Amino acid sequence: MSVKNIKLNNGLEMPEIGLGTWKADETGVLYETVKKAVELGYRHIDCAKIYKNQPEIGRALKEVNVPRDQLFIVSKIFQNKHRPELVPGAIDDILSELGIEYLDMLLMHWPYAIKPELETADFVASNLESVPIMDTWRAMEQLVDQGKVRAIGVSNFNQSILEKMLPQCRIKPANNQIEVHPYNQEKALVKYCQQQGIVVTGYCPLGGGSISVMNDELIKRIADAHSCTPAQVALSWLLARGIVVIPKSNHEVRLKQNLRTVTLTSDEIRMIGCIKKCERKVDPSRDIEELKWVFHEDQAECPLI
Repeated sequence: MSVKNIKLNNGLEMPEIGLGTWKADETGVLYETVKKAVELGYRHIDCAKIYKNQPEIGRALKEVNVPRDQLFIVSKIFQNKHRPELVPGAIDDILSELGIEYLDMLLMHWPYAIKPELETADFVASNLESVPIMDTWRAMEQLVDQGKVRAIGVSNFNQSILEKMLPQCRIKPANNQIEVHPYNQEKALVKYCQQQGIVVTGYCPLGGGSISVMNDELIKRIADAHSCTPAQVALSWLLARGIVVIPKSNHEVRLKQNLRTVTLTSDEIRMIGCIKKCERKVDPSRDIEELKWVFHEDQAECPLI
């Protein structure tokens, strides 16, 4: 099944539906999932160093019958590699794990840094490190110059950070990957990014965990009207907003369904957009007060950019 592309601000085209791999860490399962996903028509694979599953993804990529230039592989620099002198080694490590010669997109996973010796997402405030975002970004720009990555972007960046960052960029971020779904709509941030020519990718596009988007009565009614699943409605609503989606599933039926979007009416798009719930699955400030500025910029001043 063919997936539409969305053009990035550097002219590259990014498939608007990708395969998410966060928390896909059961040995052997992800290997088969990636192979099956590519067979079904997925061309965009979203990865990250901290997911600790890139070698398995790389093993699958070696066996798919699709040329490398028809795939769009995304990965992310973890917070312990923000020092500019560590960025070149970080990309070499990512490429080695994935078994590829270049990345289509490299993202800065979070706008804050932690100490280099930490290899886990579990950390405390004393583990934070003061590395200006632009120091890391300029090192990422050099990776584009070297041909190791085709595009660079950010993840979990709010508007306040981007407003300070963009005037200083030689290469503008092509992408901002954020949590966005009907219960966390991020209307202002999405609008700002799109006005700036930054494509938004929505992670957790179906909610998940305690975020019960799939059980929402409105979304279920719309799904019934289109003879589709609530997941297809949520994904179609995001795509209608011009947002790239990266749903995760290990099940072939759901992998197929997630590629088959539906055309929602303008009223249906509007009604979903009127959902008032505001629930976020990911928020580091729940554990570390010093990170409140990441998602609550009105409550805390962001650090040096």
